[in-house]
Amino acid sequence: RDFRLGEEGKAIGPDAKAQVTAVYQGGIPIGLNTVVLSTQHSPEIAGCDLEELIRELIVRPVVEHYALEMPKRLLVNPSGSFTEGGPIADAGLTGRKIIVDTYGGAGRHGGGAFSGKDATKVDRSAAYAARQLARAVVAAGFAERCETRLAYAIGRSEPVELSLETFETANLPHDEILRQVNPEGPDAFRPARIIKRLNLRRPIFQPTATFGHFGRDEFPWEQ
Repeated sequence: RDFRLGEEGKAIGPDAKAQVTAVYQGGIPIGLNTVVLSTQHSPEIAGCDLEELIRELIVRPVVEHYALEMPKRLLVNPSGSFTEGGPIADAGLTGRKIIVDTYGGAGRHGGGAFSGKDATKVDRSAAYAARQLARAVVAAGFAERCETRLAYAIGRSEPVELSLETFETANLPHDEILRQVNPEGPDAFRPARIIKRLNLRRPIFQPTATFGHFGRDEFPWEQ
């Protein structure tokens, strides 16, 4: 069906958010319970048509790609009409959706937002560096899972805490893993060192506005 409606010929607008409730077994997602998707839309499209569009053109291709069954429940715009989007409809930008920007709740973080801040703020740069270190530990075969723990104090550039959590999957002591993967120690996690190592003065942050900050090879902290 042709869902192109409205002045720009589009049924849905650019403002949207989704929440997926998965069923896990042994830490692996084996199915979907509920998908909630709220999206800006043309006032001309009926609610039933919008739900069909979302189900067939967005949800179904994704679940089939991952060889899953359709969710038991699909809730499209459960709060009602959503015709106005962006900051004109919902004020406030910096710090929004930090869980979606990172690991969907699967990985812990201190809550400092990325977007709206430059790389001199450890909320952004140190989160990227932590990601890179955790990836390096797993890529080197030292552990199957790794979470980097970094903490900073105002007025000090060197972190006051640098450690690992490998969830009992490591094959070496954590101190030894850190020495091999990061021989420079905490000094490598000073903001200036991170900015230089990842070349964060470049205008590379715009793509992070969609699909999150992690998991795509185009970013230097993923390499």
